[in-house]
Amino acid sequence: MKKYILLILKLIAAIIMLQTLFFKFTGAQESIDLFTKIAGNNEAYMRIGTGVFELIASILLFTPKKTWLGALLTIGLMSGAIMSHLTILGIEHNKDGGTLFISAIVTFTSGVILLIFNRQNIPVVGDKL
Repeated sequence: MKKYILLILKLIAAIIMLQTLFFKFTGAQESIDLFTKIAGNNEAYMRIGTGVFELIASILLFTPKKTWLGALLTIGLMSGAIMSHLTILGIEHNKDGGTLFISAIVTFTSGVILLIFNRQNIPVVGDKL
Protein backbone atom coordinates (compact mmCIF):
# COMPACT_ATOMS: atom_id res chain seq x y z
CA MET A 1 0.00 0.00 0.00
CA LYS A 2 2.84 2.40 0.90
CA LYS A 3 4.38 1.80 -2.53
CA TYR A 4 1.18 2.93 -4.26
CA ILE A 5 0.74 6.01 -2.07
CA LEU A 6 4.32 7.08 -2.83
CA LEU A 7 3.71 6.51 -6.55
CA ILE A 8 0.57 8.66 -6.38
CA LEU A 9 2.54 11.42 -4.62
CA LYS A 10 5.24 11.27 -7.32
CA LEU A 11 2.58 11.47 -10.04
CA ILE A 12 0.83 14.40 -8.38
CA ALA A 13 4.05 16.39 -8.00
CA ALA A 14 5.32 15.56 -11.48
CA ILE A 15 2.02 16.24 -13.23
CA ILE A 16 1.63 19.63 -11.53
CA MET A 17 5.19 20.64 -12.39
CA LEU A 18 5.14 19.23 -15.93
CA GLN A 19 1.80 20.76 -16.92
CA THR A 20 3.19 24.25 -16.29
CA LEU A 21 6.21 23.67 -18.56
CA PHE A 22 4.21 24.28 -21.73
CA PHE A 23 3.37 27.79 -20.52
CA LYS A 24 6.91 28.51 -19.32
CA PHE A 25 8.71 27.20 -22.40
CA THR A 26 6.34 28.63 -25.02
CA GLY A 27 6.33 32.09 -23.45
CA ALA A 28 2.61 32.17 -22.71
CA GLN A 29 1.60 35.69 -21.73
CA GLU A 30 0.27 34.55 -18.34
CA SER A 31 3.63 33.01 -17.52
CA ILE A 32 5.53 36.08 -18.72
CA ASP A 33 3.30 38.34 -16.62
CA LEU A 34 3.78 36.19 -13.50
CA PHE A 35 7.58 36.00 -13.80
CA THR A 36 7.85 39.70 -14.69
CA LYS A 37 6.20 40.51 -11.34
CA ILE A 38 8.72 38.29 -9.59
CA ALA A 39 11.93 38.93 -11.54
CA GLY A 40 11.39 42.10 -13.55
CA ASN A 41 13.80 42.32 -16.48
CA ASN A 42 15.16 38.85 -15.68
CA GLU A 43 11.76 37.28 -16.34
CA ALA A 44 12.87 35.03 -19.21
CA TYR A 45 15.87 33.62 -17.33
CA MET A 46 13.80 32.85 -14.25
CA ARG A 47 10.85 31.45 -16.23
CA ILE A 48 12.98 29.13 -18.37
CA GLY A 49 15.34 28.26 -15.51
CA THR A 50 12.45 27.34 -13.24
CA GLY A 51 11.00 25.20 -16.01
CA VAL A 52 14.27 23.37 -16.54
CA PHE A 53 14.61 22.65 -12.81
CA GLU A 54 10.98 21.48 -12.61
CA LEU A 55 11.63 19.09 -15.51
CA ILE A 56 14.76 17.75 -13.78
CA ALA A 57 12.90 17.36 -10.48
CA SER A 58 10.07 15.47 -12.20
CA ILE A 59 12.50 13.05 -13.82
CA LEU A 60 14.43 12.49 -10.58
CA LEU A 61 11.23 11.68 -8.68
CA PHE A 62 10.96 8.53 -10.81
CA THR A 63 14.65 7.65 -10.73
CA PRO A 64 15.37 4.92 -8.16
CA LYS A 65 17.89 6.00 -5.54
CA LYS A 66 17.50 9.63 -6.69
CA THR A 67 13.89 10.18 -5.64
CA TRP A 68 15.22 11.98 -2.57
CA LEU A 69 17.02 14.47 -4.82
CA GLY A 70 13.91 15.05 -6.93
CA ALA A 71 11.91 15.55 -3.73
CA LEU A 72 14.47 17.99 -2.34
CA LEU A 73 14.50 19.95 -5.59
CA THR A 74 10.69 19.94 -5.62
CA ILE A 75 10.63 21.29 -2.06
CA GLY A 76 13.06 24.07 -2.98
CA LEU A 77 11.17 25.06 -6.12
CA MET A 78 7.81 25.05 -4.40
CA SER A 79 9.21 26.98 -1.43
CA GLY A 80 10.14 29.70 -3.90
CA ALA A 81 6.69 29.57 -5.50
CA ILE A 82 4.92 29.72 -2.14
CA MET A 83 7.07 32.61 -0.92
CA SER A 84 6.48 34.46 -4.20
CA HIS A 85 2.74 34.10 -3.71
CA LEU A 86 2.90 35.23 -0.09
CA THR A 87 5.17 38.21 -0.69
CA ILE A 88 4.72 39.40 -4.28
CA LEU A 89 1.90 37.78 -6.25
CA GLY A 90 -0.77 37.23 -3.64
CA ILE A 91 -2.52 33.94 -3.02
CA GLU A 92 -4.90 34.61 -5.88
CA HIS A 93 -3.00 35.57 -9.03
CA ASN A 94 -4.69 36.74 -12.20
CA LYS A 95 -8.15 35.78 -10.85
CA ASP A 96 -7.22 32.08 -10.67
CA GLY A 97 -8.99 31.54 -7.34
CA GLY A 98 -5.70 30.55 -5.72
CA THR A 99 -5.17 27.55 -8.00
CA LEU A 100 -1.45 28.17 -8.55
CA PHE A 101 -0.88 28.72 -4.83
CA ILE A 102 -2.79 25.57 -3.86
CA SER A 103 -0.91 23.59 -6.53
CA ALA A 104 2.38 24.79 -5.03
CA ILE A 105 1.25 23.74 -1.53
CA VAL A 106 0.17 20.27 -2.76
CA THR A 107 3.43 19.79 -4.68
CA PHE A 108 5.51 21.00 -1.72
CA THR A 109 3.68 18.60 0.62
CA SER A 110 4.19 15.70 -1.80
CA GLY A 111 7.89 16.54 -1.95
CA VAL A 112 8.22 16.59 1.86
CA ILE A 113 6.52 13.21 2.24
CA LEU A 114 8.62 11.69 -0.56
CA LEU A 115 11.81 13.06 1.00
CA ILE A 116 10.91 11.57 4.38
CA PHE A 117 10.24 8.14 2.89
CA ASN A 118 13.39 8.21 0.75
CA ARG A 119 15.77 9.75 3.29
CA GLN A 120 17.78 6.52 3.61
CA ASN A 121 19.11 7.10 0.06
CA ILE A 122 20.59 10.52 0.86
CA PRO A 123 24.39 10.17 0.68
CA VAL A 124 26.39 10.61 3.90
CA VAL A 125 23.45 11.57 6.15
CA GLY A 126 20.82 9.08 4.96
CA ASP A 127 21.84 6.31 7.34
CA LYS A 128 21.72 8.69 10.30
CA LEU A 129 18.24 10.12 9.67
